[in-house]
Amino acid sequence: MPETPSPIRRALLSVSDKTGLAPFAAALAARGVALISTGGTAAALRAEGLAVTDVSDITQFPEMLDGRVKTLHPAIHGALLARRDDPAHMAALESKAIAPIDLLVVNLYPFEATLAAGADAATCVETIDVGGPAMIRAAAKNHAGVAVVVDPTDYAPVLAELEAHGGLTRAFRRRLAAEAFARTAAYDAAIAEWLAQEAEVAAPRRRVIAATLERELRYGENPHQKAAFYRAGVARPGVASATQLQGKALSYNNIADADAAFEAVAEFGREPACVIVKHANPCGVALGATPAEAYARAFDCDRVSAFGGVVALNRPLDRAAAEAISAIFTEVVIAPGADDAARAVFAAKPALRLLVTEGVPDAGASGVAWRQVAGGWLAQDRDGAPGFEMRIVTKRAPSEAEMADLLFAWSVVKHVKSNAIVYARGGATVGVGAGQMSRVDSTRIAARKALDMAEALKLPESPTVGSVLASDAFFPFADGLEAAAAAGATAVIQPGGSVRDAEVIAAADARGLAMVFTGLRRFRH
Repeated sequence: MPETPSPIRRALLSVSDKTGLAPFAAALAARGVALISTGGTAAALRAEGLAVTDVSDITQFPEMLDGRVKTLHPAIHGALLARRDDPAHMAALESKAIAPIDLLVVNLYPFEATLAAGADAATCVETIDVGGPAMIRAAAKNHAGVAVVVDPTDYAPVLAELEAHGGLTRAFRRRLAAEAFARTAAYDAAIAEWLAQEAEVAAPRRRVIAATLERELRYGENPHQKAAFYRAGVARPGVASATQLQGKALSYNNIADADAAFEAVAEFGREPACVIVKHANPCGVALGATPAEAYARAFDCDRVSAFGGVVALNRPLDRAAAEAISAIFTEVVIAPGADDAARAVFAAKPALRLLVTEGVPDAGASGVAWRQVAGGWLAQDRDGAPGFEMRIVTKRAPSEAEMADLLFAWSVVKHVKSNAIVYARGGATVGVGAGQMSRVDSTRIAARKALDMAEALKLPESPTVGSVLASDAFFPFADGLEAAAAAGATAVIQPGGSVRDAEVIAAADARGLAMVFTGLRRFRH
């Protein structure tokens, strides 16, 4: 037999976010639905001329404890939890003069937003909702007879369903229930994560990743993979919170590369910097007097790989930078702002995706990085900016210019996939070797790419001549350092810690290289 949609006779509305509430409630009332509400929600509805019954009139018990207790009462939870198909349940309601509630509309106290705004602990605690989640869970559990709405975006679908069917179908109520349980799970996850941080618990026994759907994507890394983009609600400038000013929708790979580029450019806060990323790895990083100069120098590191790449800057875009970037095909540009002249330049390139953010992320901020594995998740601290002491281990110390480049290269190498090698000179990368199984291969590949650019630009010699080199982990043998010396590098920065450190140091001394150890590894898998 075809299903008979459940009618809506009584609705309880108690919301923090009152977006769209008045017209939704008015539409329900126009269908003859009796409205029940609490505190501020009831006042808002009455201001719109709607008849509302206070929850306290249903419970015959006033709100207490500054509103902490108002809906935690059998007259409310019985009305939500009673099974409509169970005569004993319905008789129990009747014996207590409790009328069923068919629709619950609740959105929760804004804990996540309060936390993101930097509120103190006491304020955060007071925005932990108790009655709301309890009602949501009750209604969602009993979705066979009750509908629950936790997001204003579902108001229109509810009204459309009522218009089409005169009630809400079981399938529709089940979808709403799934959304409701996901909302309370995300809410509790945010609270649990915050409390664990407050209690300085490094590895909580249970952790939940909570996120909200931003949008479905056309596909994932490849066209046969379904994908979606979720926001975690963390107050960190980046691709998730950026405003897209133009261009078609971002793809899965666009988002991943834009995030990699913007996080990398955040390392350089003191002067304009540019990072160009291709397939998750920086192919050019540079400092400059202006954003345009920084881009030009980054572009010269690897002009071939930069084609179709993602560009990130740590300064707002101006006309000169926009003109330089738009001279070749670029997938995405992300920066903390763009002036009108820059926007006008990019407007002539409608395929280019332009993202602007509210500031640049803090490269040293704490946080958790997640990675999925079969049957579980890996969690670790974000690789921020831990302090380290450089130790000169060779007979020759780096010059002042070499030391500046060593520190620059060290900031870049943490964003390159291991085994990572970065050659740099004058505040710009000149060769990047990424993702190789052998460190010496990364060293040689980076040098080879630099030589290719020298030939393409008709330079008299490879830009690695006179450069410095950063390695994300120690050299296990002297061959990698020997390859760096052969390419023309004059100084090296690396963690140290190999059983063959003495051999590597001797090879550096034999070739006149300066080398410093950091005691800090920067793997990125």
